[in-house]
Parts: sequence; structure tokens; C-alpha cells
Amino acid sequence: MSRILIADDHKSTREGLALALGGLGHSTHVAFDGEDAIAAVEKYSFDLAMVDIQMPKKTGIEVLEAFAEISPETSVVMMTAFGTIELAVEAMQKGAVDFITKPYTLEQIEVKIEQALAGRRLSQENAYLRREDELRYSFDEIMGESPQMQAVFRRIQTAAPTHSTVLIGGESGTGKELVARAIHQHSTRREKPFVKVNCAALAEGVLESELFGHEKGAFTQAVKMKPGRFEIADGGTLFLDEIGESTPAMQVKLLRVLQEREFERVGGTRSIAVDVRLVAATNRNLPDCIREGTFREDLYYRLNVVPIEIPPLRERREDIPLLVAHFLLKYNAEIGKKVSSVHPSAMELLTTHSWAGNVRELENAIERAVVLAQGNEIAPDDLSLNAPSPEHHLESGTLTERVEAFEKQLLWDAYLKANKVKADAAKLLGIERTTFRYKFEKYEL
Repeated sequence: MSRILIADDHKSTREGLALALGGLGHSTHVAFDGEDAIAAVEKYSFDLAMVDIQMPKKTGIEVLEAFAEISPETSVVMMTAFGTIELAVEAMQKGAVDFITKPYTLEQIEVKIEQALAGRRLSQENAYLRREDELRYSFDEIMGESPQMQAVFRRIQTAAPTHSTVLIGGESGTGKELVARAIHQHSTRREKPFVKVNCAALAEGVLESELFGHEKGAFTQAVKMKPGRFEIADGGTLFLDEIGESTPAMQVKLLRVLQEREFERVGGTRSIAVDVRLVAATNRNLPDCIREGTFREDLYYRLNVVPIEIPPLRERREDIPLLVAHFLLKYNAEIGKKVSSVHPSAMELLTTHSWAGNVRELENAIERAVVLAQGNEIAPDDLSLNAPSPEHHLESGTLTERVEAFEKQLLWDAYLKANKVKADAAKLLGIERTTFRYKFEKYEL
């Protein structure tokens, strides 16, 4: 449950509240005056504080003001006698979430606490949504008329209403996040947060803190308690992108959350129960990773309850004109141009290109073409695809020409897959960096 501070100078009040709240499953800490309450919040993190208005050394108002500076994420409920209601109203104007008058019943306290904690959870969710500027997605954003994509749509429709874990596979740039968002948007959790974490973008220690949160003082930079993504996503969907990049130690922690539906913040000892629907995605072949010993087999089976595999763009070329039309509309609106068509020869280049970066690469190509287009039509030169598709060049020519065309395409595909970092592209191909650079310049890529 929650960690609650009780600050009251009357021993019977604070100990009685601590006993009652402990019986409700909360963890409590008591403070006997205002200074003791401020010292407690400087040392520990609290979800909620029950603070008496009238206390020696520091008043409840002064405690509230200190909390606003030291631990603004802690919700404060003021406790007041009938004659000090005006002070309680002042406290609410300064940030208290509610007040309760003495004498009170346990039922009244329970209601006040539940309301305050619910408000705190909502504030956390809203803050996360504002930071991430989350958008609502529907199937309209996942374009495709091919049989492969229609099969993906059917699987989304089947999986979305359930609470089952989903594992999305597919190459980089195929739209795995769009599928994850569509699953959330068409589920019963749609009114709750959709929270994303990229497992490949964060070091293990940082990832653990992001996922599970941390207590104040858990490490040098932990100046205050921070809720993790699991906590923020409670009731909603947590999307773990690039799950195949997680370390074995992190995989153990994720397996425990999937099995027990609870976790501890970094530096904490209290278990936090969550109701989260997990959707994971990877561009790796996890069965191969299991055989190589880099991915846990038990975690794979926990994740792979409902598998969805997104086909690469080269395997659904009939969808390319539809995607091109969609991106034309999008970037005409964003850039303020009126490029209404694609020259047939340019469309042929688009439909025969290999698209190592999949839909993401296609979108970038259309954005660039809209910017470069001189009239209302995209010409072949506007696309700047650089390397032609192997299908276009292996049908004719001498053996040397055909080998060079294939090598040229391999270099370009690796360059795109490595996010245009030549050293990483060389690693993908298993060649020296200097060799890659030489060939890249040789083919004028």
C-alpha cells in the first residue's frame, strides 16, 4: 500500500492513527511536532502526510510550505479542530489536497486517504502524459491493404480486448510502437496511461530506476522519491521497446513482476502491487537469443502469449503507394506545400527500393522529396535514394556489374540499419571500418 506520515503533537492521536492505518495495510511514520515532521520528510519519502494544523515549534502551515519545497510529490491532508477551519482553507490554497475536522471516525479517515492517494496517482499520470505528449492512435495510423497487414490488423483486434501480454516482432522501422498503441487504444485500459520505455536506450542501472522508480537517497542523484514507469502505468499499458536488448539481470526482475505483479523501488523494501498490461517489442530473433544464452527462455514464454509479427516493407510492396499518399498529405500540411502527385518513374523507384529502414525510411524519403520538389510532382531526383534496389540490377549486366550492384546495396542497407553510422554499419557486415569507408566512397554513396 502507501507510506504515510502522521504529524500530531497529541500522542494518543498519532499512535491511534498509526495503528488504524497499519491495519488498513499502510506503512506509517509518526512525528510529534512540526520540526520532527520536516526532519522526517528530509530523510524519507512519503506518498501522503496527515498533518495537524496546530503543533509546537512549526505549525501545520509551515510544515506544508516545507513539504512543497522538499517533497512536492507528497500529498498533504490537514487535520484541524472546528475552530481552525479557516486555517485549513488557507492550507488548501497553499497546496494541501484536503482537510478533516476533529473528532473524526476511522471511516472518514479511510475515505480521505483513498481520495488523496487517487488524486496523487492521477497527477502522476497527467504529468507523465504532458512530458511525453502522448497521442491517441487508431488503426488509421497503421497503413496497409496487403494480406500480411490485414492479418496484423486481425491479430490486434483479437488481442486488444484481453489483458494478455503481447510480444511484437519485426525489423526496425516497421511500426511496432504504432501496433502497441493500437492495442492499448482498443482495450478496456484506453482511459489509463500508455507508458513507453526503450530498453536499448538506457544503461541497466538507469533502466531499473526508470522502470521501478527509486526512493530518496537510493543513490547519489536520488534527491527525492521518483515513481517508476510500472507505477505510472498502473491500470494501463506499459510498452517495453527493444526488450531483446535488456541484460540478464534486468530480465530476472521483469520476470518477477510478470509472475507476481509487484516490485520494490530501487533502495526500497516495500512491495508495490500494480495492474499493468505489458506489451513488448523486439527486432531480434528471441529464440536465437535463447540458444545463444542472451535471453531467458522463461521470460520469453511469459512475454510471447500473443505474438504479432510485422512484415518488412519489402514483403508488402503493394502497400507502398498507399503509404506514399498518406505521407504526402502529412508533409504537405506540415511544410506548407502542395505536392499532389508522384511521377511514374519516381513511383517505380519507390516500389522497387529495398527499404532496409522500412516504413520509417520511406517516410523520411517522402518528407525530403516534398521539401526538394520544385513543382507539384515528386520527380526521381527528389527522392535521393542513392542506392538502387538489387531487384532492379541483378536481372541484366555482366557478372562484375551485378556483383557491384549487390555489394552497393548491401553497403547502403547496412548504413541505414546502423542509423547512418559507418563504424556500426561496418560491424553489421563484419568488415573493417576503413574497408567500409573505401567502398562507400568508391560507389559514391
